[in-house]
Amino acid sequence: MLEFLSAGIKVSIAPLITDIPIIAISLLVLNRLANFNAILEEHEELHMEISFTFAITRKPGKNFVQGLTTENIGSPSYSLILQQHISYVETLKSIGLKIIELDSQSDYPDAHFVEDTAVVTPDIAIIANPGAVSRQGEEESIAEILAQYRAIEHIQAPGTLDGGDVLMIGDHFFIGISERTNSEGAKQLGKILEKYAKTWSTIQVGAGLHFKSSVNYVGKNCLLVTRDFANHEVLTAYDKIIVNKEEEYAANVLWINDYLLAPKGFPDTKAKLKALDLEIIELDVSEMQKMDGGLTCLSIRF
Repeated sequence: MLEFLSAGIKVSIAPLITDIPIIAISLLVLNRLANFNAILEEHEELHMEISFTFAITRKPGKNFVQGLTTENIGSPSYSLILQQHISYVETLKSIGLKIIELDSQSDYPDAHFVEDTAVVTPDIAIIANPGAVSRQGEEESIAEILAQYRAIEHIQAPGTLDGGDVLMIGDHFFIGISERTNSEGAKQLGKILEKYAKTWSTIQVGAGLHFKSSVNYVGKNCLLVTRDFANHEVLTAYDKIIVNKEEEYAANVLWINDYLLAPKGFPDTKAKLKALDLEIIELDVSEMQKMDGGLTCLSIRF
């Protein structure tokens, strides 16, 4: 019996006919190991790319225009944002997700950007402490829902954390340090993740409201990034598609269950994304854009 170590796993090969030259045995062994390693790599890729079953969404309220924004690209329309939100929800349904749709919250005009209220892994739901004071309290109703599906932990003051600053890729989590997520909040999240055998790293956001305004995973070990993050040392393990300066908003895409939801109206980015050989679904999110939001902001997937 011949035994070898491949990727830390012992591989045993049954005895071969004794009169086969040793070089032939070696070639056979190497071939089997190569096939074994290919299976391991395929398994790791499948493990990395988690499938989602549920999505939490919330209807925009009539006072959504009172929400926080830095944009100055026109006056938002309530009737139009409702249409766009319905289209978003129907798209999630069409790709197989079960929707948990919540009513609007009149006290929180930004509450339809539900992603910022929690980070959900296959093991745990971490309830955020939003970085904007006007949004603190949105997370309470989300915690009640998620408690039906996951064990719950909380980010505590003085830590602040917005879900839009957290990018999950398999078992690793990138946590953006931004105006909404501070170092203490990132540290608390990291310590919770470690308890569930997850790894994490922090990254300064700089430009953009959240980390996922500029960086998103699109499957196949590839990131869609703005130029600010194209050569970032923390992201060197990934292939990258770089969006043009004129289309930076298009960096916020939602890769989910082998579909790619992308904002409508960014042809150069769409052309680049076609190389991934994924089905691309374009959605009009003009009214969300006017309020500093995007496709990932509008749901919590798990």
